[in-house]
Amino acid sequence: MTKTLSFAVMHFTIAFAVAYLLTGDLVVGGAVALVEPAVNTVGYHVHEKVWAFFRGVKGEQRAGAAPSAA
Repeated sequence: MTKTLSFAVMHFTIAFAVAYLLTGDLVVGGAVALVEPAVNTVGYHVHEKVWAFFRGVKGEQRAGAAPSAA
């Protein structure tokens, strides 16, 4: 859990720093630091679902394949 928390702090810090350096605005930097990780978390969840779906499809194709002669 400590590693997860330290990564979250690093992620927020980087998001804030990049947004602040690009805009020079503390409010925008803070907003991006809060919103970007939340959106990224949802994106990760969707990616995992899609990945699992295609992995299942690939597994079904292999299961239905004719056995090799080797």
